[in-house]
Amino acid sequence: MLSSEVSQLQHFSMAMYNTRTRSVSFLSDIFLMVGSSMVAFLTIWALWSFLTPNVKQTTPAFSAQLYPSVSCANYVSGPDLRHDPADQSFYDDPTLNYAIDSPPIKNWDEKRMEWLKQHPTLAAGAKSRILMVTGRHDIEIFYNNVLLQPKMFSFWAKTPTIKAAMLAHPEAEWIWWVDSDAAITDMDFKLPLERYKNHNFVLHGWLKLIYETKSWTSINAGVFLIRNCQWSMDFMDVWASMGPQSPQYDKWGETLSNLFKDKIFRESDDQSGLVYLLLKEKEKWGDKIYVEDEYYFQGYWVEILGTFENITDKYKQIEKDSPLLRRRHAERVSEAYATVWEEYLKGAGYGRGSWRRPFITHFTGCQPCSGNHNEMYSAQTCVDAMQKALLFADNQVLRNYGFVHLDLLDPSAVNPLPFDYPA
Repeated sequence: MLSSEVSQLQHFSMAMYNTRTRSVSFLSDIFLMVGSSMVAFLTIWALWSFLTPNVKQTTPAFSAQLYPSVSCANYVSGPDLRHDPADQSFYDDPTLNYAIDSPPIKNWDEKRMEWLKQHPTLAAGAKSRILMVTGRHDIEIFYNNVLLQPKMFSFWAKTPTIKAAMLAHPEAEWIWWVDSDAAITDMDFKLPLERYKNHNFVLHGWLKLIYETKSWTSINAGVFLIRNCQWSMDFMDVWASMGPQSPQYDKWGETLSNLFKDKIFRESDDQSGLVYLLLKEKEKWGDKIYVEDEYYFQGYWVEILGTFENITDKYKQIEKDSPLLRRRHAERVSEAYATVWEEYLKGAGYGRGSWRRPFITHFTGCQPCSGNHNEMYSAQTCVDAMQKALLFADNQVLRNYGFVHLDLLDPSAVNPLPFDYPA
C-alpha cells in the first residue's frame, strides 16, 4: 500500500540523511565491520553462492563401476580450481583495465563465454552462480579494504569494486552487492533468479514512489544484484559518470537536487543517480531493472526488529507438528529441509506484515563502523538491534550443530538442544 510506502520513505529519508551528509572514511563505513559478533555471523556463510552443479548420488556398489580408476583421495567433484589452460583469453589483452574510469569494456558477453568454454567445469551451473561483493570480511567472497578509485568515496565506491569483480569472476553470472550494514537473516531463502531472467539489475524499491512521487529514497541502492554482462558494463560506466571523479559531479548534484524535491543534500549520490536513470532513460536502462518489493530483498531494520520473537514462535510451532523438520541432519543437506519448510510457509506471506523470516535486514542509518549513527536512534539501540538480528540468524546455523542462543542479546551463551526438539 502506498501509505506504508510513504511511512517507510519518511524513515529512510531521515535515516539516510546523516549517512550521506557526513564526511566519513570509506575504509570505515563501507568495508570494515567491527565487533566479534559481526565476525561470528560472517562465518555463517559459505555463500560464494558458488552453486556447483548437482552431482547425482550413487550407492557404494555402483560407485566403483562409475569411477573404477579414481581413488577417493584424488577424486574431486565440482569445479576444477587448479585448471587454467594456456589458451589465450581476454586476460592476456595488455589493454585490459579494471578501473572504472578506464576505456569501456567491449564485447564482454563474448569474451566471458569464450573463457567459460576454456573452463568447462566452471561453465556448468554458471547461469545460477552468484558472487557476493560486500564490505564484510572473513567469508569466502570478495573482500577489499581500499578505494579502487580514490576519488570515489563512501557510497560511490561500490561501482569500481563491482566492475573489478565482474572482470575477475567471469564464471559468475550475477554480482551481488551487499552493504556492510546489512545482514542475511533467513539462511534458507534462495534468490528467485528465474523471476529476473529478463532483467540485468535487481534492487528493492517501490514503483509508485519512483514514477509518481519521484523520491530519491524510492529505492535502496545498498543491496542489489547485477548480471555479469555487457549491458551491465555499459550501465556501470554511465552510473559512475555521476560520481565525484567526474568533472560533471557538481552539475549532477544540481540536476538531482532539482529533480528530487525530498533530497536534503546537494551532492550527487549513487541512489539518486539510479532513480534518475529509471526516470529519464527508462527505455535504455529502466526496462532491464527489476524493482523488487514482494519480499525483503532488503528490509528496514526498524520495522523488522520487533518481529523476531513472533517469527521464532511460529517456526517452532510448525516444527512441533512435523517430525521431519525436527529430525537431526548434516548441515550439508540443509537445502533438502529448506524445501520442506516452503510447504509450511506458503501462507506466511513476504515482506511487511509477514511471519516469514526476513531475507536481509538492513541497518540503514546506524553506521556501525564509524559510529556516526543517525540522531533518530541511540547508539545502544543500534547495537542491540544488530546483536539481535545476528543471533537470530546465528540460531538458524547453530541448530545444525545442536545448540541455540536462548537470549538474542547474549552472544556468549548457548544451550544444547535435546533430541527431537521442540517436540
